[in-house]
Amino acid sequence: MTSLTGRALRLTVYIGEDDTWHHKPLYSEIVHRAHAAGLAGASVFRGVEGFGASSRIHTSRLLSLSEDLPVAVVVVDTEERVRAFLPQLDELVGEGLVTLDECEVVRYAGRASNPGTGPDTVDPEGEKSS
Repeated sequence: MTSLTGRALRLTVYIGEDDTWHHKPLYSEIVHRAHAAGLAGASVFRGVEGFGASSRIHTSRLLSLSEDLPVAVVVVDTEERVRAFLPQLDELVGEGLVTLDECEVVRYAGRASNPGTGPDTVDPEGEKSS
């Protein structure tokens, strides 16, 4: 597992849900490449409404029936590792917005390798183990 605490860089890629890379969702390609690059983690967040450079509003409201909702892919890792990943985004992202923000990682921990043994495990009586 990657260890990460202290100063870090947050990379956020804002794209459309319908954006693709070789017939696959673009957000999925970004996540898989981030994983292959050994970055600490990546998450995809689907928006309910938004607009970008095209000024066209995309919404999940029933009357609009938009399927191309906004999506944000967020990656956090050291500045060096995130900046090394940027050339891959140049290749992938034709339309969209890419931002970088300094941040501080307070805690970064994965699940325990044995299910039921981590610090957030609840025993049968409902007590949280420590």
